[in-house]
Amino acid sequence: MAERVAEVGGVELCHETFGDAGGRPLLLVMGLGAPMIWWDEEFCEALATQGFYVIRFDNRDAGRSSRMRGRANLAQAYLLHRAPYSLADMAADAAGLLDVLDVPAAHVVGASMGGMIAQTLAIRYPERVLSLTSIMSSTGGRLVGRPSGKAMSMLVSTPPRTRADYVEMLVRTFRLIGSPGYPFDEARMRDRAERTFDRGVHPGGTLRQLAAIMAERDRGPRLRRVRVPALVVHGARDPLVHVSGGRATARAIPGTDLDIVPGMGHDLPRAVWPRVVRGITRIADRAETPISRD
Repeated sequence: MAERVAEVGGVELCHETFGDAGGRPLLLVMGLGAPMIWWDEEFCEALATQGFYVIRFDNRDAGRSSRMRGRANLAQAYLLHRAPYSLADMAADAAGLLDVLDVPAAHVVGASMGGMIAQTLAIRYPERVLSLTSIMSSTGGRLVGRPSGKAMSMLVSTPPRTRADYVEMLVRTFRLIGSPGYPFDEARMRDRAERTFDRGVHPGGTLRQLAAIMAERDRGPRLRRVRVPALVVHGARDPLVHVSGGRATARAIPGTDLDIVPGMGHDLPRAVWPRVVRGITRIADRAETPISRD
């Protein structure tokens, strides 16, 4: 299906689907500053072959979705919990997109900030979430999931101005935060960077998203009320969101499956895709299996 734009509460969300519309709906939520194309087409198609109707979209302030207003102040976000918008607002975007697509409820998968949005969706709209998969994410607790010093400095570095500089920045970034246990595919990363830049890069928007993350309070106590089958996937060598964030998420949600992937950092290497697709499918199957009353 070609990309389309949905109007959701005054926000335009660019989105795309894969698979049969009659299949099991699955919503993919991407992370900080990242457009929906970071869910690779082949990854989406692999999910579609498992019977999912896959929905990916650009978050507000990313890709071809709406640019928002307001200047982000990261100090105020961290100390005063103030930001131009919140993760709850972004979760409302996701719920609204499901409304536009006439999807009452979906299996929800989020990566990094997308995992935080997915968790918030499960907390605030429990009737819309059939199962939850949180990948390389955290609970918002300030003692877990902390980035390394190098990774944090990368988040607040001066944004590049040209396409060539953006490509080089993204390659350097993923050499730093990517998966040391797997080969680094520079050609694939350069292609992703070029496509990302061409879709639209919004440094101010990325800062607003980062402020939303930093302003968030610990979701741990609220996650304890989540009652859907859940999976947490995290890289054992993630320098951007420490593996303690994944462990904390798994502890918070009752009955969660936890998959710590050796050698994986803050990305999804192609070699890990089959493992992740199997996990998502297993959790979705569990959600759809009637509970025996015997």
